[in-house]
Amino acid sequence: MLGVTKVLCGTATPGDALRYGRDTSRLPAHLLHYSADKKPIVVWNITRRCNLRCVHCYSDSCDQEYAGELSTREGRRLIDDLADYGVPTLLFSGGEPLLRQDLWELAAYARQTGLRTVLSTNGTLIGPEEARRIREAGFSYVGVSIDGAGETHDRIRGRKGSFQEAIRGIRNCQAEGVRTGLRFTVHRLNVEQLPAIFRLLEEQDIPRLCVYHLAYAGRGDRMQRTDLDPPETRRVVDAIFSAAVDLHRRGVEKDILTVDNHADNAYAWMRVLQDEPERADAVKKMLEWNGGNQSGIAIACVDNVGEVHADQFSWHYSFGNVRERRFAEIWEDRSDPVMEILKDRSSRLKGRCGGCRFLKMCNGNLRVRAERYWGDWLAPDPACYLTDEEIGVAGTAWQHYEPPAEKHLLSKEGR
Repeated sequence: MLGVTKVLCGTATPGDALRYGRDTSRLPAHLLHYSADKKPIVVWNITRRCNLRCVHCYSDSCDQEYAGELSTREGRRLIDDLADYGVPTLLFSGGEPLLRQDLWELAAYARQTGLRTVLSTNGTLIGPEEARRIREAGFSYVGVSIDGAGETHDRIRGRKGSFQEAIRGIRNCQAEGVRTGLRFTVHRLNVEQLPAIFRLLEEQDIPRLCVYHLAYAGRGDRMQRTDLDPPETRRVVDAIFSAAVDLHRRGVEKDILTVDNHADNAYAWMRVLQDEPERADAVKKMLEWNGGNQSGIAIACVDNVGEVHADQFSWHYSFGNVRERRFAEIWEDRSDPVMEILKDRSSRLKGRCGGCRFLKMCNGNLRVRAERYWGDWLAPDPACYLTDEEIGVAGTAWQHYEPPAEKHLLSKEGR
């Protein structure tokens, strides 16, 4: 995750993180990405059931019951384990988490253990009563997924009227004083909606926007052909960066972030180096502290049946189940070959990623996207939009990557 506003506008500095010793247990939420100990933020998909059917859903959720989901008692035990391990934030997700009746009990219990709690929701089920319960349960932030304005959102979400329902949900949270932001996954089906999303931030007085690059998981796996190609991605990132700077210059306080394409980190540094070279060293330090992709390191996922994954896009690969082993034991077990790769990948990466001069900022980008595209956890991420010259591999053997004879999914030529 790249804090675009923090980096490009200088709203955070290395000194801000150093004041807390870069210690996860002491850092405020907005500085957690610069911690030294990298305790994982955990996404818990408390249910797979959802009242919508989004085209890019990583959990491939539908409006149906799913067998084997963790019980309330098992959920409380998981929360205890996470708190004991020093997890800084527990993000309740789904499916649609508001469809689980014990959400309020589990969230309140997590707050009692000292965990910071965040809610990820489609927003359609947040009426005034639900907004009040969100506040009372102690959620510090609510992220509402929006895929465009009006009809575009409804089409991607699979239900007419879901955009207005989500906006009502945001307003209800705001009325209760709950900090609420937008999550927008960008691809060819909605890229033209990005300006409308920025207008929505101002019109609805929404303080935060996370723009997600498409990950190839669940139904999103079938969207590889609608993903942006590298030149398109670069133009989109340029637009995001420019919009964030414009908001800051106009005195409109918004926190703009990009997620799941860590080439953004290097690209942001290149922009600072060009426009404000006097800040380039400080920004480089912060981005290297950020560390780029943290799947398997500082981001984890526990799915609805208790399987532990490197991130929320890696449900096809489990490190173990919290019903059988404590989370900490699973998370620190490097006997699993994929866990070992993720925790120590820089010297093993192949192709362009292996020779990239920005590895400390990017960490090989999103490994699961490379794995879903090539069938190889160490392959180059196809979503990197930086040139060979920019990443420092031009004219070297590093830029060449020989894919497996039978690729796991879509061929490069088929994109």
